Amino acid sequence: MNAIDRTNDMPRRRFVALSGALGAGALLTGTGASAAAATGPDPVPVPVPVPGKPSCCPCPTDPMPPGGPSPCPPAQMQSLCGLPSDTDPLWQEVQYCTQGIVPPSGQRPDCLKTTPHYAVLHGRPPSPRNYLLLPSCRITGIECPFLVSPNVANYWHEAWETGRSGGDVPVASLNIGLGINSQSARRFQQLHIHMAGVLPSTQLRLQALEAAGRVAPHPSQWAATQYRAPITGADGSGDRTYRVLGLDALTQNLFVLLNQNVVGPLGLDMAGQTLIVVPKMTAMGFARSFYVLNSDSSLPSGTNTCDHLLVY
Repeated sequence: MNAIDRTNDMPRRRFVALSGALGAGALLTGTGASAAAATGPDPVPVPVPVPGKPSCCPCPTDPMPPGGPSPCPPAQMQSLCGLPSDTDPLWQEVQYCTQGIVPPSGQRPDCLKTTPHYAVLHGRPPSPRNYLLLPSCRITGIECPFLVSPNVANYWHEAWETGRSGGDVPVASLNIGLGINSQSARRFQQLHIHMAGVLPSTQLRLQALEAAGRVAPHPSQWAATQYRAPITGADGSGDRTYRVLGLDALTQNLFVLLNQNVVGPLGLDMAGQTLIVVPKMTAMGFARSFYVLNSDSSLPSGTNTCDHLLVY
């Protein structure tokens, strides 16, 4: 199992109060376990890239949202977002990559990419399609209210640009998936976006849902029941229910979209949510759109981990 643990959820009222203290503008701008190697991908037709050429000739990128360097959570949020002095292993690895501080274990991680905003490391277990993107700020996870502030870095956009074909740390899978676990379904307490693969059958299922009008066309419709759909897991655990949204780009803050359009209206907790992003792929390559999936334990056959769909 990849980065799984048990912790206590934070009450939603406390999250909303602290995120609101950062400014309502943030909310108004709107801006699994590994599949067994022996089974492999589903035997379904998928586009095959031309040798020596990127799959989307060249793969187009999304524009970066405006804004300068991202600050880190203020001191008043450290009880929820973590202290810089914390000893979480992933946070210690980030500090090594960004500040050169050797972890107490003496083991130096392989820093695959380091920027002022984030670092990219190998996932566990290491593989050519298992990477993690971690903020350089101390942010425990999805429950941190700083993630819905106006100036937070766009970690999802950066994960896609880094892990796509032609990116600095490309995921060795034609169908890429990005995911984050809930607070209770993670092992390490430093926010990390999984950069991995998804099965071709997952890609085809999402495209079939879109063709049937079962993908929400706008974030304001994301919580509607007609956009909930079962999707078969890559780990053999059967179908899980997800809320499915379509986006043309990852320039908006997905944490804000989730909090504003699903968590708030349905009276849920951010701490209990999982988020998964699957770029749409066709025979021509990247189709310049994304499926954004959300689930939690309040849904029938819901889940609070991304591990059911991602292939590490």
